[in-house]
Amino acid sequence: MPELPEVEVVRAGLEPAVTDATVTGVEVLDERSLRRHDGPVEDFIQRLIGARFAAPQRRGKFLWIPVLDDGDPGRVSALASRRRPEMVVAPSSSALVIHLGMSGQVLLRERAAARDRLTRVVLEVRHPEHGPLRVDFVDQRIFGSMALDHLLPTVDDPDQWIPSQVAHIARDPLDPRFDDRAFLAALGRKQTTIKRALLDQTLISGIGNIYADEALWAARVHYEQPTATLRRARAVTLLAEVRLVLGRALAEGGTSFDAQYVNVNGASGYFSHSLNAYGRQGEPCPRCGRPIVRESFMNRGSHFCELCQKLRVARPLS
Repeated sequence: MPELPEVEVVRAGLEPAVTDATVTGVEVLDERSLRRHDGPVEDFIQRLIGARFAAPQRRGKFLWIPVLDDGDPGRVSALASRRRPEMVVAPSSSALVIHLGMSGQVLLRERAAARDRLTRVVLEVRHPEHGPLRVDFVDQRIFGSMALDHLLPTVDDPDQWIPSQVAHIARDPLDPRFDDRAFLAALGRKQTTIKRALLDQTLISGIGNIYADEALWAARVHYEQPTATLRRARAVTLLAEVRLVLGRALAEGGTSFDAQYVNVNGASGYFSHSLNAYGRQGEPCPRCGRPIVRESFMNRGSHFCELCQKLRVARPLS
């Protein structure tokens, strides 16, 4: 499943091609890809045609493109108005929310290029500099989606707006406004295990199975370590390792084990060549040489070193 680095690579690739571009055509080939859109297919199409896109944005694994001139400029949702009647209207009224799910791809193509057989939604756009382009939403398993959604101000920054479908998602650790102190405090209050906490997108976003395993290996923390027993110094180290692994993956274009994830140009990521734990079961740990172990975890797997990442149980007070 695409995680923060993969989604950020897509966002950055889309930015120069869709910012200030006008939508000239929309074709929905599979209505299942609009299941998160609040309205019929016709509503999705009519609101997009003629609209202009602002720069794509991202939070965690969610990607959205603010929509300008969609027929309802400056709209503020009823919910937002009730919360803050004096609120300044949003710079755009809605956004095209793109969730990649397990296998979704957003591909930039020339207008006349052949379509992938798994294409679900096609957006034709015209950019003032690049001319006519096509944005194809391709999704093998149809777990991803596109939807038009209204924007709300973020809780911690009323000048920043976010789709209502993404409002519950926490900031990611690469976000300049991510609050380390608040995260560590919330982590200490959690009654769960550390990997489950890292995958909780309402606590910290953008981390999936791959990068959780990699960060836990780097910080020498067992994936089943109870959060209540994790010392603050170790939690600080783990957060630092999360940032490092996400940053390295982002620099290398994300992780790709098969053809399901590619960036906007159809190129796969290369971070899979740099993994230390994930997918390395049976291979020697790069740190101590002991074989990497894989155990079942939440219908997937956890990869770790039994020697480097020992489960540490708090000793009872005497």
